[in-house]
Amino acid sequence: MGAPAGPQEIVEVHAVDCLFEPRPWPFAEERAGDIAAHWADALRRKPKMFDGRVLLMHRGAVETSPDGRRVFRGAYLETSFSAFLFWRDIGLPPAGVRNGFGMACLSSSDGAFVLGEMGQHTANAGAVYFASGTPDPGDVRDGCVDIEGSIGRELREETGLEASAVAFDPGMTLVMDACRVGFMKRVRSRETADALVARIHAFLARDPEPELARMHAIRSLGEIGPAVQVTAAAYLRAVLGG
Repeated sequence: MGAPAGPQEIVEVHAVDCLFEPRPWPFAEERAGDIAAHWADALRRKPKMFDGRVLLMHRGAVETSPDGRRVFRGAYLETSFSAFLFWRDIGLPPAGVRNGFGMACLSSSDGAFVLGEMGQHTANAGAVYFASGTPDPGDVRDGCVDIEGSIGRELREETGLEASAVAFDPGMTLVMDACRVGFMKRVRSRETADALVARIHAFLARDPEPELARMHAIRSLGEIGPAVQVTAAAYLRAVLGG
């Protein structure tokens, strides 16, 4: 779902080191009237949305040390969800930021990847994602943005899977374009895809307002449909096509 903002680059890194460096976002200040009007219209269509605070990346790059260790170093500012949503919905024009988000790339013991379809009440209704979310102020720890912690939290909140029930691979795969940095963390389950889907569907059924509507298991390139979010699709093509 959506389109890449220019060429996509896929890079393996050993670690991520991102700081919280608050500063104004000139785009949000200059387009404040448009943002307010867009948010009012969005609320008329989806009144359960909440205009909380989110973090967007204002700088970031992969650095390679002499011993070959690759680390992504970046920094985030804080803004409103409504400003982020407006920027996203008008096509992610150059605005001095990128959406740097973590994704829990959940895989089953029998070789499938398990993704969730966003519910109709959400801003991304119908899109198929790995458990993920744009970081928020709750992900800031001692001046740093805890991307791995954000990934674990989103996995737990969206699927009910605790960290103790899965294994997280070391390092991360980055899927980057001009306006996005997807921090893709491989998360392995000992359960089959069918068992995982059933477990998560049972969790969703107990939630009075789940973020996800249903789960999808993807085993091959041919199953990556147009509803799969652009960053997740790039990751799946790289892994399943390799």
